[in-house]
Amino acid sequence: MKAIKVFMLTIMAFAFVTGCNDKDHYVDLKTGKTIAVEKDTKTGYMINSETKEPVDIYVNTTTHDTIYGRTGKVINNSITKHEDGTYTYEADGEMKVTDSDYKKKVQDDGDIKIKDGDTKIKIEKDGETKVKSK
Repeated sequence: MKAIKVFMLTIMAFAFVTGCNDKDHYVDLKTGKTIAVEKDTKTGYMINSETKEPVDIYVNTTTHDTIYGRTGKVINNSITKHEDGTYTYEADGEMKVTDSDYKKKVQDDGDIKIKDGDTKIKIEKDGETKVKSK
């Protein structure tokens, strides 16, 4: 929790230094760089306007909101920074991710179900894994 507070203070300071204008500024948490974002018409995910790569988690430096790029959901205080400098979104409750033939569902009880093409994987909270393939 302390890391998130320090991170948010850093982003707020960054926003102050860059100045205020009418245009929103975004920072990709993966790269730490200021980017422009747009919505991909095929997937619905937010992407970097320049590279056309998906943006997982980014910060709007005007509103100070942290945003999940796949859904556009504001996820303030729901991210974790890891020792290697990466960030992950810690969703409350059930979470679903769908991308073409890949589907992942994290249930409220901690069980995870993954479908990747013809392969189905279930990972239970206790670590037991079941794999079914056609």
